[in-house]
Amino acid sequence: MSLQHSTGGSGLADILERILDKGIVVAGDISVSLVGVELLTIRVRLVIASVDRALEMGIRWWEADAALTGKTDVLQAENAALMSRITALEKAIGVAA
Repeated sequence: MSLQHSTGGSGLADILERILDKGIVVAGDISVSLVGVELLTIRVRLVIASVDRALEMGIRWWEADAALTGKTDVLQAENAALMSRITALEKAIGVAA
């Protein structure tokens, strides 16, 4: 009796490791037009890479994303303060909102 081993798992792991190590970019545009008038354009840009590889490429959007850094409360407070200042300035110069 002989045992058989599946190599599909290790093959998939090797492919995934290569993709994450080198990175892969998928780009595409989708346009919706009606009678020659463009109504909607969707641009899709997808980068698949490890965090280390993304940092090497200069991609670090997660560091500035308020939802991921937990800074949404700070940004909302900042926004409210700015809106108050704008309203005060508009009142001072007599501009109706």
